[in-house]
Amino acid sequence: MTQSIADRAWARYTGRERWTRLGIFAVMALVTSWSLASINIIWPWVWDAPAQISDLAGRMIPPDFSSIRAIMWALIETLNIATIATFISIFVSLPVAYISAQNTTPNQATLWLGRFILVSSRSVNTLIWALLFVAIFGPGVLAGIIAIMFRSLGFLGKLLGEAIEEIDRRPVEALEATGASRAKVILYAIVPQVVPTFFAVSILRWDINLRESTVLGLVGAGGIGVILQGSIDTLDWRTVATILLAIIGLVVAGEAIAAWLRKKVI
Repeated sequence: MTQSIADRAWARYTGRERWTRLGIFAVMALVTSWSLASINIIWPWVWDAPAQISDLAGRMIPPDFSSIRAIMWALIETLNIATIATFISIFVSLPVAYISAQNTTPNQATLWLGRFILVSSRSVNTLIWALLFVAIFGPGVLAGIIAIMFRSLGFLGKLLGEAIEEIDRRPVEALEATGASRAKVILYAIVPQVVPTFFAVSILRWDINLRESTVLGLVGAGGIGVILQGSIDTLDWRTVATILLAIIGLVVAGEAIAAWLRKKVI
C-alpha cells in the first residue's frame, strides 16, 4: 500500500545516504584503529604522562636567568638566520615564480623546471634540509640560513607564481601592442599587480622562518636551539624554562612586528 503524504516523516537524509555515511564512519574507525595498532606506542608511558609533566614543571620552576646573556645572543643569532634567509630567498624565488607561471613562462620546459624546483623545495622539511647542509657545510649558522632559504624558496615561488597567473592581462596586452620590450612589460604591467602579494607573502614567510629558526639548533644548524639542546642534555631544566620563555617572547615580538609591517606596507 502506498504511503500517503500526510503519513510521511521528514528526514534530512535518505536511507541510502544514512547507510553511506555509516559505511564511511566505519571505514574511518577501521583505518584509525589500524593506524593506532601499527605504531609502537608504549601505553604505560602515556598513562604516566600527567605525573611526568607535573614533575618536569616542578624542576623548571623557578627559571634560571644566570645564562641570560648567552640566551639573548642566541636569540639575536636566530633572528639573523630568519631575516637573512628570508631576504635571499625572496630574490631567488622571483625568477622561479616567473618561469613557473603559465602566462609568463617562456616555454613548457621552463614551466616544468620551475614547478620541479617549487615542489622539491616544499617536499622536504626544514629540519631535513638543515641535517643535509650541516653534513655539507658543518655545524653552524650558515647551514641554518641555507636550510631556511631552500624551504622558503618553494613557499614564496608558489604563491608569487599563482599571483602572476591571476594578473589582469589587459595592461600586458596594451604594452605588447605598443612594441614594448619584455623587460618593460614585466616592470610596468606585471610587477605593479603583484606588489601587494609580494609584500604580504614575504612578511608571512619571515614570520614562519622566525619560528622555524628556533629549532634548527637541535640538529646543529645554529640559533637558540643549540643551547636548548645542551640544557636538555645536561638536565638543566631551569635554564630550559628560561630558554622557552625567551622563544615565546621572540615569537610574540615577531608576530607583532609582522602585523605592524602588514598594516604599514600593504
